[in-house]
Amino acid sequence: MEIRRLEAVEARAHVPALAAVLIDCVEGGASVSFMAPFSQAEAEAFFERSVDGVERGERILPAAFEDDELVGTVQIVAAAPPNQPHRADVAKLLVRRSARGRGVAMRLMLHVELESRLARKTLLVLDTVTGSDAERLYLRLGWQKVGVIPNYALFPDGRPCATTVFYKELD
Repeated sequence: MEIRRLEAVEARAHVPALAAVLIDCVEGGASVSFMAPFSQAEAEAFFERSVDGVERGERILPAAFEDDELVGTVQIVAAAPPNQPHRADVAKLLVRRSARGRGVAMRLMLHVELESRLARKTLLVLDTVTGSDAERLYLRLGWQKVGVIPNYALFPDGRPCATTVFYKELD
């Protein structure tokens, strides 16, 4: 498995593969901002906007590859208000269902910390579905739980879900 940061040109070339990972996650029931049914065109439009953010220096886009296949991704939203230059949001940790259970998400999150340190970020924040595998991963990786917001978002099928908010201070 290889984890690497996608710069804008490479990221644009991988938009269809990034979109396919997102679609797989939504079809699998992940609450990652999108509702079912969810099309390839919608997923590609989301990643085109994300790559625009990479071009502007507002986002960092790590991706996981197994045998040259893109199997996971995560985003670091580095753009922050002037009074928060030390902080970044972690968003859209996505791993193909067929690649789960092999440490892809953990490796992506460790890469998030590396890239965030390189970007001089000392505080990371994220949110995830309460009770999810991702929540357990973040706890294992030393993230601090802030609290739970009930009915914060919806699953792709329209059912409400609670969201847990986390932070992690980097040294």
